[in-house]
Amino acid sequence: MKFKSTLYKVLRISNDINAIKRGKVTRRIGRRAAGKATGKLFRKIFG
Repeated sequence: MKFKSTLYKVLRISNDINAIKRGKVTRRIGRRAAGKATGKLFRKIFG
């Protein structure tokens, strides 16, 4: 499981760099925040 989590971290950083290059950082930050909020909500409901 360590490999999978490391791979996800590397890909997330890579996507952050890509967003910076394309000038879409604010959109990406918004989507990540929305995803985290949705995850918390689902954990409260189903967890």
